[in-house]
Amino acid sequence: MTVSPQAYADSLRIGTVDFVSPDEVKVLLDIETPDAVALNTGMPRPFPRINGYVLIPSDQGHLVAQVEWITIERSQYPKRKGMQDFGLVDLPYPLRKMSLNPLGSLVYEGRRGESDEFSFKRGVESYPTVGDPVLLPTEVQLRSIVESGDNRHVKIGTSPLAANAEVCVDPDRLFGRHLAVLGNTGSGKSCSVAGLIRWSLEAAKKKSGVNPNARFIVLDPNGEYANTFKDMGDVRVFAVESSESVEQLQVPLWFWNSTEWGAFTQASAKTQRPTLIQSLRSVRDGSLATAVTPSHEMRRYLRTLISALLMDRNSGNPWKGPGPAKGFSEKLAEWKKCLIKDASFSTEEDEALDNLLIHIDNLNSEHPGPWPKVFNLGEVEALLNMLSETHSVFGGSDTDALPVDADVPRAFTGDQLLRSVEANAELLNVSEFVETMLMRIRTILSDSRMKNITSGLEDTTLDGWLADYIGGNQAANGSVTVIDLSLVPAEVVHIITAVVARMTLEALQRYRNLNKGKTLPTALVMEEAHTFIRRYSDDAENQNSAAICCQVFEKIAREGRKFGLGLVLSSQRPSELSPTVLSQCNSYLLHRISNDRDQDLVHKLVPDNLRGLLRDLPSLPSQHAILLGWASELPVLVKMNGLRAEHRPKSDDPDFWSVWSGESARNVDWKEIASDWQQVQTSDTDDDTEDLIGRTDEDDTDIPF
Repeated sequence: MTVSPQAYADSLRIGTVDFVSPDEVKVLLDIETPDAVALNTGMPRPFPRINGYVLIPSDQGHLVAQVEWITIERSQYPKRKGMQDFGLVDLPYPLRKMSLNPLGSLVYEGRRGESDEFSFKRGVESYPTVGDPVLLPTEVQLRSIVESGDNRHVKIGTSPLAANAEVCVDPDRLFGRHLAVLGNTGSGKSCSVAGLIRWSLEAAKKKSGVNPNARFIVLDPNGEYANTFKDMGDVRVFAVESSESVEQLQVPLWFWNSTEWGAFTQASAKTQRPTLIQSLRSVRDGSLATAVTPSHEMRRYLRTLISALLMDRNSGNPWKGPGPAKGFSEKLAEWKKCLIKDASFSTEEDEALDNLLIHIDNLNSEHPGPWPKVFNLGEVEALLNMLSETHSVFGGSDTDALPVDADVPRAFTGDQLLRSVEANAELLNVSEFVETMLMRIRTILSDSRMKNITSGLEDTTLDGWLADYIGGNQAANGSVTVIDLSLVPAEVVHIITAVVARMTLEALQRYRNLNKGKTLPTALVMEEAHTFIRRYSDDAENQNSAAICCQVFEKIAREGRKFGLGLVLSSQRPSELSPTVLSQCNSYLLHRISNDRDQDLVHKLVPDNLRGLLRDLPSLPSQHAILLGWASELPVLVKMNGLRAEHRPKSDDPDFWSVWSGESARNVDWKEIASDWQQVQTSDTDDDTEDLIGRTDEDDTDIPF
């Protein structure tokens, strides 16, 4: 005997609508409604259950709602379906009520094979009215709710609230509009991040049959991911200390732009920063010259003088007063000292240089004395024209005289930059004001910890670096890059991170410009994001390296999507993250969050009506998370796929008891650690000590300290 649809629907009924508002529906449960397990949906299922799903018939099919809370209301009379007990004396009886959050509509699409097919659509077009029945979804309907959406290529887990339906995501949605993975330490964030990368690559390889043309760049501050992907073919791992499977981390000084240099050197805005920018222009301009002749050197020097004179003219120093006029006169005298003829100069070049020297002498002779009269604009313009004419004679052009971009990544060495700063400081007559900046530059050149990272190998090229760190053509050298930042010195770790992120963004910008608008999809993963994308005070006069680093990621969050760069953030303190970056994340994977400030922030970030679901955050077990936002048609509780031990990042809790009880051995050699820390060889240190003990006082002068 078959059951009619009406009778079957009536068997799924659990109550009636008692209250309706745009963001809440209250339901009065029937007395016969299950109070622990429902057996009438095709398989045993816990009911009622917080955050479970129920259906309400509507014009479009069914309204899908999520259970927010369940309560008991004491009623004077029981609610009965029939009149069979009419006339009996009733005692006070508890009535159960529950509150629902409307989510969307479930539409019947017909039958496929032997089962019905439904489609879920987010949003509510029409609301129910008081008295409408409330139904339990069948197993097919429940799976249709959770497994909704197109292009669901990557399975990330199952839904415990929906009969363990598969939770799959569209990678375009997950990575294309930025993802934030948030949760307390130990809640499973790192495993989720590693899993998302692994499962995405495995799904792409299964689809195409070949290694995917994918690019994941993992910025790893704790050194957790070095061995996580080693079974997935070519994985590029870079760290401060190289080994057999780990390459030397290289972020050359000439990659740094003027803003990053200014933050590292803490250059002051009035004097040091203009000098630094001018020095970067000069040193980048001369880096590509294949053969430098005296004539070429003079042309470069004349161009530097033109740039310096333009700065003085624009600032008005020559006519501001006797003091600035004196400084300008002394500056002209310094410039003249380097305008020296060479035997290789042509006759025309010699004549032009003689005329320039005569012009400078005449100009200074008209402003004699320790406190000369101020210069006028006409005199400065005449000198500028004379410099331009001389520059042209030596082979320069008007466009050549324009300042070279201080941020173009042309190779130079640290020593070249140091000499350029000293020379430009003399040209600008500010040598006494740049000593502290020079000292900071010398620090990075002399510190062996920084030198290994920033010096750059002799054969380092821009295209080679991009291929190694972002990935070669068709990702032939692997799809994953892990950059271990754990041993990067604190003085430069924010700058190094900012440079890698900025270079990635700018490379993808140029890729799109050269490929007719097509992008190169790349995902940039930032672990411990609260350290590098920390909210900062907006002080334009003094931006430290942490603020510069955060600003780079803010730009990626705002503009990266247009160039194919997706951002994946992992953080245990979302309240400390930049509001700009968090607001640009369209998808969230929320693990256990217990801090009240962090919970409040998450509630404000999420636009959906998810008050009930987000209350689960403090009590979520490990490996469980709430997926919501653009990557999911509706918010869903996910039990993430498991990862084998060798595929997990090294972020396990410390095993105190096993070490204390002797179950796990732990030997320590502090001398070895100290030698590694001090960057000395143990054997060499011992030999040197013995040598020093055997020396006499007369030999002390030979000891290189």
